[in-house]
Amino acid sequence: MTVLNTPTAPVLVAGGGIGGVAAALALARQGYAVKVLEQAPQLGEIGAGIQLGPNAFAAFDALGIGELARARAVYTDEMVMHDALDERLVGRIPTGEAFRQRFGNPYAVIHRADIHTSLLEGAKAHGNIETLTGTRIERVEQTGDTVTVYDQHGMAHRGQALIGADGVKSVVRQQYVGDAARVSGHVVYRAVVEKNDFPEDLRWNAASIWVGPNYHLVHYPLRGGEQYNVVVTFHSREQEEWGVREGSREEVQSYYRDCCPRAHQLIDMPKSWKRWATADRNPIPHWTVGRVTLLGDAAHGMLQYLAQGACMAIEDAVALREAMKACELDVGSAFKLYEESRIPRTARVVLSAREMGRLYHAQGVERLVRNQLWDGRTPERFYDALDWLYGWRAEDALVTPRQADALTG
Repeated sequence: MTVLNTPTAPVLVAGGGIGGVAAALALARQGYAVKVLEQAPQLGEIGAGIQLGPNAFAAFDALGIGELARARAVYTDEMVMHDALDERLVGRIPTGEAFRQRFGNPYAVIHRADIHTSLLEGAKAHGNIETLTGTRIERVEQTGDTVTVYDQHGMAHRGQALIGADGVKSVVRQQYVGDAARVSGHVVYRAVVEKNDFPEDLRWNAASIWVGPNYHLVHYPLRGGEQYNVVVTFHSREQEEWGVREGSREEVQSYYRDCCPRAHQLIDMPKSWKRWATADRNPIPHWTVGRVTLLGDAAHGMLQYLAQGACMAIEDAVALREAMKACELDVGSAFKLYEESRIPRTARVVLSAREMGRLYHAQGVERLVRNQLWDGRTPERFYDALDWLYGWRAEDALVTPRQADALTG
């Protein structure tokens, strides 16, 4: 690994979530001093389980934390989809040895906190990362080669560049882009259930989804199978605003009256829920202004239907590091190369996730069409369809789509 003789001023990172810590780790491994500004009183991840595609593990390896993440993950045998109305098997994608051979890495599920912990452990191995919690960004100024961030206390934080990794409600994006998050109207309820409380007939070693009219349900094991992640999503009858609050058992029950008894168990068992009103971001042609750029949800907030939000943020961090290395301390050129490499790919994921949500929630004739889409499809055909997403490699992090087409003829 080549380490650059970097200027002493740190790179500022707004946000200490998965994307922000991944960016800090990536830059520290390249020799940069990094200062992370996080508004929460302590570093940590809210939420429950998430799914990790092979592309996430390729990025973990590039950040030097592959083994830490693998040790905390649960490796599934398959991804499986059932119709929530009649229990019909809609599709099955094996994620065993043939899958690993094809993509070079496994498919896994993991608690969000365990990813964050792995990234933090990697970051702590580098002495040039400073973290300030309880620090909410108010505004950003740029002068020459310096970026100054002012927090809620009026404190000025100066650095050579700023990475805005401050989430869907990004202050950095609001200042430089000024667009609003796109509230989807889809509500997500999440819970973690202990193994002993989880139905025996659903204890599958699989990332499982039950799809229904304007809703779906997901479940998979966590932490060695001692817990199960349960996620239910529905189209809300309310006018939603993006945010998180405690869930209501009565509300979630009201949306699943036609759900088959087997899948209905998933909404009967949790003792408490967290309720997310979801939002994403419309893709934009540029993330960079001067010495400021965006990363993760601040750049490309997406709906959960491809299970790629965290994966894309970690890929971003690798691409950012590679761009900084390639441009040899020229921040402006590095940020331009970074966004040119990442915007087409992440925009495709954002838009594809929206379409996948439509498929999941199909009703009437569209439901019948969806249920026939994957009839008789072999694992190899599924793998071919997923190659654009799961086949990402760190060594190609800066390859643009046009260059990729030229390389493949």
